[in-house]
Amino acid sequence: MAFATRHFVRAASSTAAATAAAKKLIVKHVTVIGGGLMGAGIAQVSTVRPGGGTGVAAASGHTVVLVDQSDEILKKSTKGIEESLKRVTKKKFADKPEAGAEFIEKTLKNLTTSTDAVAVVHSTDLVIEAIVENQEIKNELFKQLDKFAPEHTIFASNTSSLQITQLANSTTRQDRFGGLHFFNPVPMMKLVEVIKTPMTSQKTFESLVDFSKAVGKSPVSCKDTPGFIVNRLLVPYMMEAVRLFERGDASKEDIDVAMKLGAGYPMGPFELLDYVGLDTSKYIIDGWHSLEPNNPLFAPSPLLNKLVQEKKLGKKTGEGFYKYK
Repeated sequence: MAFATRHFVRAASSTAAATAAAKKLIVKHVTVIGGGLMGAGIAQVSTVRPGGGTGVAAASGHTVVLVDQSDEILKKSTKGIEESLKRVTKKKFADKPEAGAEFIEKTLKNLTTSTDAVAVVHSTDLVIEAIVENQEIKNELFKQLDKFAPEHTIFASNTSSLQITQLANSTTRQDRFGGLHFFNPVPMMKLVEVIKTPMTSQKTFESLVDFSKAVGKSPVSCKDTPGFIVNRLLVPYMMEAVRLFERGDASKEDIDVAMKLGAGYPMGPFELLDYVGLDTSKYIIDGWHSLEPNNPLFAPSPLLNKLVQEKKLGKKTGEGFYKYK
């Protein structure tokens, strides 16, 4: 009797697992909103099967629509994707240039562009938002798309600093909403943080994890906490370096050298701040400070605020903590 009971339980568990797996959404059609570096990178990896192959076999099962406000932006995005694919094929198909050309052609056939997000979401399985880090603008976008996307469609944000829960609350599909935080440059960086809010269904979460794996990434999961995993550790580390410099305890040059040679980091915190953009870092820390004003890790920096006010934003403006020619 005990054996029969165990056999029945195992069979029932297997059946339940199979049923749950069958209910997971298999993403085939993807809409990426935002044609900047992140959005274009996400669109690129969503069209290419990880691991390689040649010709038709190299194309993934995803068809992708990349959306932005103007054709000019989208032409620049598409050109950037094509150039990125050429760099990939130069290595992957070094001895087979014809196969490389076929790979690019087949991959780009899976990618289309549009300036009308509403018109393209009616047939999509997954919407990935990668627009400006502004709560109101993102909320308005999701609120609008929610009216036109099919019921099964999952919404995901690539935000690195805003709460996924607040974005989900702008829609009626909180259970089909999560975070997919890719890292720059997307084609090179293997990590994706998959964010599950208290309202995200297990089915949605598993579908997002499966999608991340399907595009060749290594997903890690995290609750909807400020900064998720990487930025929650990285931004306070950079801010503490600024405070160390502000107090006069060490020069920014010595701090950078110390972290590179002592901790084995590829870049020091001030080099990294300049690379990320001082305005971006300020926006993140200001947002977290408003959520947790008593958390000393999220305290604003007078020096960072001063540099941003002076439009010294880092490498992109030619000067931040360092000067660039």
